[in-house]
Amino acid sequence: MIRYRFLPVLILTGFFGLLFPFLPAAHAGGTIKLDEVRSLSIGMGLRTSFNMIEDAAPSGEEWSKDFALNSFRFYMGGQLHPLVTFEFDTDYSAENIRVLDGVLKFGFNDYVNVWVGRFLPPTDRSNLSGPYYLNAWDFPFVQQYPAIFAGRDDGAALWGQIGKGFFKYQVGAFDGMGDASGGPNQKDNLLYAGRLTLNLWDPEPGYYNSSTYYGSMNVLAIGLVAMTQKDAVGTATAAGDFTGWSVDLLAERNLGAAGVATLEGAYYDYDLDGKTHPTITEGKGYFALASYLLPGKFGGAGVQGGLQPMVRYQKFESDAAGGADPSQIDFGLSYIISGHNARITATYSKADPGAGASKVDSIKLGLQFQI
Repeated sequence: MIRYRFLPVLILTGFFGLLFPFLPAAHAGGTIKLDEVRSLSIGMGLRTSFNMIEDAAPSGEEWSKDFALNSFRFYMGGQLHPLVTFEFDTDYSAENIRVLDGVLKFGFNDYVNVWVGRFLPPTDRSNLSGPYYLNAWDFPFVQQYPAIFAGRDDGAALWGQIGKGFFKYQVGAFDGMGDASGGPNQKDNLLYAGRLTLNLWDPEPGYYNSSTYYGSMNVLAIGLVAMTQKDAVGTATAAGDFTGWSVDLLAERNLGAAGVATLEGAYYDYDLDGKTHPTITEGKGYFALASYLLPGKFGGAGVQGGLQPMVRYQKFESDAAGGADPSQIDFGLSYIISGHNARITATYSKADPGAGASKVDSIKLGLQFQI
């Protein structure tokens, strides 16, 4: 028997079910041609959700029930010169508007590209997908690479690809962490990051990637990441180096009339020289995800989409004595209207904070739209 505390989720699910026939189809952002070389393109993205967390109401004994504007993004990009493009993106979340990306891109050829500004460093597939291009709704908590905001950092990168993305290299230097007044990085050492990606089936062109392509291509990709910075953690009198590395795998196959099967996983290792940091924990983490996009379309005459069940398990193992080893399992069901441009996702999660703390159940209904 379904308990009354889940009634709001059922009501919202039914509401969005009635809304499906009236939702507009998603389209790509528009481009304005300024002359034969220069152009300007704009777009936007929105993620919002309804969240319920066990025993998180003010009473401490009931499920919390909260709406959230997770993210609103304004995208701008364009061509400045035959060899130069730019990207400028902003993000509104937690009642703040911040610069997400601000980068000049010098594209000499497939093999040599130089990016300068604020953008995603060469890191794992989840970070290079970002929340809008993940398979799951929430970003994996086992990913703890340093960033100034939303995975970004200020710096420069050199990258290139062979075979339109069968093999990619990405290396860069960034501000990193620890150089604030009184921080451990008194010599202002830079953070260095690199990623190698090998695609054994279809290529993935470009700097970024997705964690699912919903069957538009067949992907078997292996990524290897390394990141290091001297004197990045600890204190000015007892500084320690940061070293992180990870490996990630994506296998996605379009099975034709049978649907689309996706497997994804990643392993992370973080070394802080025994020091502490506010957002990084010394230790090891991993996640494994499986999803299946069912064949056929479902919905009314106005909008039809595919159904994609998903399960993900993640766990972190702290190297600190007595440290918590949190884990979480997520069960999701997405209604894919137009790929990453229009989807609705319902997720049930059970989180174990570790260290003897009680497990916590949560339910989330999220909507994502982009143009």
